[in-house]
Amino acid sequence: MKLIYMGALMAALMAGTASAGTIGVSMQSFDNNFQTLLREGLQARASEVNGIAIQFEDAQTDISRQMNQVNNFIAGGVDAIILTLADASAADAISQAAQKADIPLVYLNLEPGNIGKLPEKQAYVGSRETDAGKQAATAACDALKAKGKVDDAQVYILMGDLAHQASRDRTSSFKDALAAGDCKGAKIADEQSAAWTRTNAMDMMTNWITAGRPIDAVFANNDEMALGAVQALKSAGVSMDSVVVVGIDATQDALAAMAAGDLDATVFQNAKAQSATALDTAVALIRGKPVEKQVMVPFEPVTPKNMADYAKRN
Repeated sequence: MKLIYMGALMAALMAGTASAGTIGVSMQSFDNNFQTLLREGLQARASEVNGIAIQFEDAQTDISRQMNQVNNFIAGGVDAIILTLADASAADAISQAAQKADIPLVYLNLEPGNIGKLPEKQAYVGSRETDAGKQAATAACDALKAKGKVDDAQVYILMGDLAHQASRDRTSSFKDALAAGDCKGAKIADEQSAAWTRTNAMDMMTNWITAGRPIDAVFANNDEMALGAVQALKSAGVSMDSVVVVGIDATQDALAAMAAGDLDATVFQNAKAQSATALDTAVALIRGKPVEKQVMVPFEPVTPKNMADYAKRN
């Protein structure tokens, strides 16, 4: 993350005297744990900016519903829009609608499909997803080495929604990093989408266990799916000492699982910094101030050795 940029932007907004206006926010899903953290972060930051009103809508992972919400925001005359996308491929149509209405638009967390050609008054705030995959691979390899399971380790991947670039980037970078490091002897036994949810991941993991296949490690694209995998493994009587499980986000539930010895590692995704920067960017655009087209908040690896440092970060 460009801390100098963020700090300067915050200072400028806090010093501003003009009313910030109304911001319409369409969230990919209120049911998603990390999306909830983002929503709470947006609300918290909005309460610190003078004259801000914020309106939340739940897209329920439905792109048609989200497009309708955007159109309603435009018809209602909001001053800016913030989105966590239900589908990255819908970004171009959403961008065009906002541009035509001359309403600033900020994509948050989930990278838009048109990231390379965002119109004026539009920006993206998130994190570099390939870094998350690389850090997860390093952590998984370290844990496999500690268990003496490097050679021919059978690794399973629980992917997020395939419509999201984050899922694809986290998966591909994980596989590339694993193949290039000390654990290049490990094998990707299977990879399936569990669409970011704990329940889907539990069902998928149960299927793999029932098939009687050896399972040495599980990499989940987020903590919710990692926790679903843990539940399935424990329900099947599998010792968590024999399997490496790695997630992404460093949610409170994940840190609790790590403290219990069920989760080997995760990767901290800074929801507070992402949402605060997105809100500040939207307000800056309303006020006609210059902003960066892309702001990347860094991922950070979390293991039992440093997990206490992350207990209150999100």
